[in-house]
Amino acid sequence: MVAAVLFITFAVLLLIGAPIAVCLGASSVISMIVQGAGRPLEAIMSSLPRLVSSSTSKFVLLAIPFFILGGNIMEKAGISQKLIRLAEVCVGHIRGGMAMVCVIVACFFAAISGSGPATVAALGLIIVPAMIKAGYKPAFAAALMAAAGAIGVIIPPSITFVVYGSISDTSIGTLFIAGILPGILMGAGLLITALLVGRKTKLKTLPKATGKERWQAFKDAFWGLLMPVIILGGIYGGIFTPTEAAAVSAVYGLFVGIFIYKTIKLKELYAILVDSTSTTATVMFITAAASLFAYVLTRARLDVAISTALQNATGGNVIVFFLIVNILLLIAGCFLDSTSALYIFTPLFVPVAQALGVDMVHLGVVMIVNLAIGLFTPPVGVNLYVACGVGDVNLKQISKAVVPLLITSIIVLLLITYIPQISLALV
Repeated sequence: MVAAVLFITFAVLLLIGAPIAVCLGASSVISMIVQGAGRPLEAIMSSLPRLVSSSTSKFVLLAIPFFILGGNIMEKAGISQKLIRLAEVCVGHIRGGMAMVCVIVACFFAAISGSGPATVAALGLIIVPAMIKAGYKPAFAAALMAAAGAIGVIIPPSITFVVYGSISDTSIGTLFIAGILPGILMGAGLLITALLVGRKTKLKTLPKATGKERWQAFKDAFWGLLMPVIILGGIYGGIFTPTEAAAVSAVYGLFVGIFIYKTIKLKELYAILVDSTSTTATVMFITAAASLFAYVLTRARLDVAISTALQNATGGNVIVFFLIVNILLLIAGCFLDSTSALYIFTPLFVPVAQALGVDMVHLGVVMIVNLAIGLFTPPVGVNLYVACGVGDVNLKQISKAVVPLLITSIIVLLLITYIPQISLALV
């Protein structure tokens, strides 16, 4: 009964276009009322504040607002333009060079922002018009930007890894290390696909830059390039924790923006803080609602039932288990944001994975790569909508153009899934 109420209410709210946090939260509250039928409403609802507080008060989740703030500061500091300029002078003279610029810069910016949609929004306004000017069709240029932006949730520091680590009790620093090679592999796959598509098009190239121009571009981008080095080097060197690293990233970004690039004025800090607070509130609202959803699943013993059914379906076969994980998450990624999907599916997958002897770090990477692909999968891929606005194309056009990139990404996903060393080699 509770399961039917939970999933039907969630589905109805999702179909009528309610925000995902509202879908999760409202369906959970209604299910709690049904589950507690006969008890006073005050008694049923009295647990809500405690559940919401406990789910959002974890120390590790402090990394989320700090990484968001650091990414916003570096974006406002103009680092995106400097990274693009550096990539242009290095590979702009090569046929298909602008596609290379798109993917390479997305990988670098991903290590600063940690967010897929933020990467598309920050880079797309510059890179997509440049790709169109170079000869790429607008729909493909926007699709490549959407796909490349998804690398932002794989390459560390990544907010999704923080969320997964907090749910599964896995070391976030280890997850960050594990995300490096899969992120690079995803970027390489997109790059190869873009170059193959570009062979069928008459592409223009930029004049070859001189050594002096390259050196100047490197000097301009140096402080931006140094940010992920400081963050990741500090974590891996044991200097600070991922949460502390997030705070360091915000302070470092502020220092660079105000005193080195001098592109951020003190009066602009208020707007940056408001924007970062708004984004953080959205993420934490989803976190709170998703935790309620997970609580109802647990209280009704649905998580045990689903995990048992999943374990029986796999028959003790790791290959079958990961096949089910990939199919479920690729479908879920079309409709759910990564935070919601992690709160719903992680508690279901972890017990089965542990029973099968699957490494929790490897499982986390596989789940995050799946959800990254969901960011540019029609019909609800967030990156697609951002890229549509940037490239001035409609959803139908970009959905067709993104198909070869989706195929490549799924091939990369299968490699990451069934070759654990890709994720665990650096670990």
